[in-house]
Amino acid sequence: MTTMNAEVIKTFYFEAAHRLPNVPVGHKCARLHGHNYRVDVHVAGPVGQQTGWVMDFGEIKRLVEPVLAVLDHQCLNDLAGLDNPTSERIAEYLFEKIRAGLAGLTAVTVWESDTSRCTYRGR
Repeated sequence: MTTMNAEVIKTFYFEAAHRLPNVPVGHKCARLHGHNYRVDVHVAGPVGQQTGWVMDFGEIKRLVEPVLAVLDHQCLNDLAGLDNPTSERIAEYLFEKIRAGLAGLTAVTVWESDTSRCTYRGR
């Protein structure tokens, strides 16, 4: 029997403020502002013959929520590693914090609005 592979995606939310220190003078994102961030955590691998899943969504939640709790209701610029908290840097930060404990992690997508997002797939 051929092994079935799939990707599952678990969505999370957190709220935080930031400012972008490296934008041109007068850019609106240089001012302190906030977002209701959406984070999609992508995990891929073989579908278990017995379980029928790649990974239990509850296990993804258990591993990711403590990482997001550090960001929630914070000024992201104040956190080590996020002095320039663009969507790209936030996605990279989350990927690096999550990957050690989450086998099969393939990507982290950070949405800063309903129409703007960044997907980071690691180095």
